[in-house]
Order: sequence, then structure tokens, then C-alpha cells
Amino acid sequence: MSEETWGRVTEKLIRSVGRNSYTNWIEPLRLESVDGGVARFEAPTNFIRDWVSRHFAEQIRTHLAGAGLEVERVEFHVAKRRATPLREVTGETPEPRRPARAPRGEEPDWLGGSLDARFTFDTFVVGKPNALAHAAARRVAERGPVVFNPLFLHGGVGLGKTHLMQAIAHEIIARDPDARVLYLSAEQFMYRFVQALRDKQIMDFKGLFRSVDVLMVDDVQFIAGKDSTQEEFFHTFNALVEQNKQIVISADRAPGEIKDLEDRIKSRLQCGLVVDLHPTDYELRLGVLQQKAEQYRSQHEDIRIADGVLEFIAHRITSNVRVLEGALTRLFAFASLVGREVTLDLVQDCLSDVLRASDRKVTIDEIQRQVADHYNIRLADLIGPKRVRTIARPRQIAMYLAKRLTTRSLPEIGRRFGGRDHTTIMHGVRKIEELLATDSQLADDIAILQRTLEA
Repeated sequence: MSEETWGRVTEKLIRSVGRNSYTNWIEPLRLESVDGGVARFEAPTNFIRDWVSRHFAEQIRTHLAGAGLEVERVEFHVAKRRATPLREVTGETPEPRRPARAPRGEEPDWLGGSLDARFTFDTFVVGKPNALAHAAARRVAERGPVVFNPLFLHGGVGLGKTHLMQAIAHEIIARDPDARVLYLSAEQFMYRFVQALRDKQIMDFKGLFRSVDVLMVDDVQFIAGKDSTQEEFFHTFNALVEQNKQIVISADRAPGEIKDLEDRIKSRLQCGLVVDLHPTDYELRLGVLQQKAEQYRSQHEDIRIADGVLEFIAHRITSNVRVLEGALTRLFAFASLVGREVTLDLVQDCLSDVLRASDRKVTIDEIQRQVADHYNIRLADLIGPKRVRTIARPRQIAMYLAKRLTTRSLPEIGRRFGGRDHTTIMHGVRKIEELLATDSQLADDIAILQRTLEA
């Protein structure tokens, strides 16, 4: 195959998978031959071989065929000149260097099997609400001296925690394919621990989790209340910190706000850098939409978008990035199927249910954060047990706004306020209603907060 032909294939692959994914996964490959309908590639590591085979093989085959080559399938093998110290995908380890292995019947999710190729730094849109989290994630991914350990990312659903964690993993493995990076959810950690106990493989479990270079645990709030799992997580955490290994954790709230999480674990998690991903603002939402639209149009050149459409969606759909991207994907799919330009009328027809759901966009988390900021108190104190007036009154205001601006029941609101009983919420709401009749300053504060939350 000529260099010119491969150059055309390369350009199409970059547009198809994105510049970062191409650089990390496809560029390291070496095309050996195209013969008998089979394109054979050499990969530098087992990890890259398996990852490309799972995620990009069909796209490579399609573009090769599109360039006029008779290719029915693609094959990948690892260069014999280089041995891989760790079989990242299966979790198997060479003997006798690393005796630890996974519990029987369930190999660990070494980096590769559980990552999404879309979640890279190139596809992460940076704005004011997530700028600090993005910068911290970049620093960790550079694999310099461990400055903050752990990096703890927290925020509501769909704000980018998982995207940033996987971007870190992608970047680390791109820089060092032999890095032992373990990415899994807290539920997976708990499942593996329970299975190891059942199979009497606990020493293998301990050895495996203590042999990593980077441990990444998503949604750590799910181990709260699980005493044995918390115990093992605590010891794993300490062992890795002592070895100066990097730990990255995510949760839906800050460590101090996770109910039923042991105090010693909260303390350890707070020793590193704790970063909050704030709810999206208009500029960030518009940036996400523009990037998503550009990616789609690069693959479907016939799609046309009328002026003002993306701006309208960014104004109306404010819940989170996940809902925003899902709505745009549905809109483009519909427009492609019916062969129509993406106009405001089409948006209203195609996304009517999403737009209706977004009309009530205020969440309890947003109310709590806004009230805490307005009265200059810590969010943990607003939710916590302190009863001093400077905290108790803002807490009651937050309860009142949660009852007024959301559809949540009183028991649900109580759970979000540190597990309080619904009668406590009722008392707080009634107290604010009584004060509103006589306290003009309180009425002004609540009016300002409500306007801010509904903006």
C-alpha cells in the first residue's frame, strides 16, 4: 500500500475516532501487510493490541476498504522483540515476579476492559465549573511526583467525574503502556472483596490491590455502611500511600458529607486534594454542544444546523452534561433519518419530553450549595448536626426552598439533609413561612436565592 493511500486512511481515522484516540491507540501500530483480504498490524504491547482490536478494528477495516483495498478483516499481534511485564487486560501476572492473582473466576479490570474510548482529555470541555478539577486531573496524569494523594473528585450526576477519571487513565497508559493502573467502581471493589473472602483468596486479593501503580475508585460512596469492605479499603489505601502510589477517588459528594462512611476513611480522603465539580453554566453547556455537533458533522456532512439551535438547547437543558449529550444525539439521529435540517421547530418536536423535564431544573444539591455560599458557611455544616443559629437558620431556609422548588418528598429531603426525620423538615419549612410574614430581610434573601436557582 502506498504512503498516499495510508495517508488518506489516516486522515479519515483521525476524523472518525478523534485526534487523541488516534495518537494513543492507532498511531503506535505498524501495518505489516495486506494480503488475502487480511490486514495485519503489529502492536507494541498486549494492552494496545487488545484495546484496538475491541474498539477500533472495524473502523480501521472500513477505512482501508474505503481506500480501495480488499480487506475483509484485520489482525493484530504483539512485536516479539518486546515482552509485556503485566498482562493489563486479563490481569494475569508473570511468574514468579508477581504472585498475586485475582479471586477465582473473576479477573480484575486492569486498565482496558472498563474504559470508554470517548472519555479523554481531548473530549472534555473545560469551563469555569470544572476548571480546577480538570487541572488537577491533568497534573495526576502527567505522572510527576505525587503532590496530592488522593485526588478526590466530587459532584452531582453527569458533571464529568467519570470522564476525568478515565481521561487520567487513558493519558497514563499512553505515556507508559506498562503502568499498572486499576480502574473500578466501589461496588466492584466490594464484590471482589466478598468473593475473595468466600473463596479464601483474601491474601491474593490484598496482594493484587497493593501491587498497582495507580488505583482509581469511582463512586466511593457505595462502600459507606459496609463495615468489612471499608476496613479493607482503609488498609489498601494506607498501603498504597506508604508506597507513594497515586490514588484517585470520585463520589457524589465531599468526604465529610458521605453518611455512614467511617471517620478514619473520611480523614484519609480529606488529606489529599478535594475538588468539587460544580453544576454546569451556560457557557460550558454551549461548549459541550458545539464540540458534540462538530464531531457528528465530521462524520455526517449532510447534517445542517440552523442558527440559534445550540444556544436554545444550552439555555433549556440545564440538568447535566449526560442529558445534554443524549438529547443532541437523539436530535441528530432523528434529523438524519427524516432528512431535515436541525431547526428550532425540530428541536421542539423531537425533544419535547426532555424540554418538559428540564423545566423543573432545581435540585436539592444546588439549593444546599447556593444557600451555603449565600450565607458563607460550609456545606458540611449546613447538612451536619450543628445547631448554632448562624447555621440552623440557613439550614431551614434550604429546607424551605427544597420543599418549594423541587418535587422531592419530605422524607427524601430529610435524607439529603444528613438523614433528618421528615418532621424536622416540616418544622423548618413552617418556621420560615412564619418568619416571612415579619422579616423583610429574610424575604429578600429567599427571593434572591430563588431567582438565582431558577435563572
